[in-house]
Amino acid sequence: MTTAHDIESAPELKELHLDEKHDGPGAAVIVAAGVGILVLGLLTLLSELSETVHDFLGSMDLGQGVGPLAGKTILAALTFFVVWAIIGFFWRKRDPDIKRMFWIGLGFGVAGAILTFPPIFTAFS
Repeated sequence: MTTAHDIESAPELKELHLDEKHDGPGAAVIVAAGVGILVLGLLTLLSELSETVHDFLGSMDLGQGVGPLAGKTILAALTFFVVWAIIGFFWRKRDPDIKRMFWIGLGFGVAGAILTFPPIFTAFS
């Protein structure tokens, strides 16, 4: 898995004759993970703000007795997989700036994580 930039910075990689791989699929999963965490945080906040959303998320517990937590995690996981599939499809043969995608994914993830802290989401209720 080498790119032209890798060979320029480490010429010894050229001797290994590695296949060149695109960064798009990896970048897609990084961004999708951040989006999934952000959705989890937003659902946590919305569950506190709206009784309707709280009840809807609670109805997704599949009889396990965990309440709205199951609905939040199911929808966040589904969002992750859908976003990953869509972005991954479009970026499968591309090389987006992986560092930039890391920071974007991290930003989404941090924002979502902050929204899951009780002092934050209870301040809105």
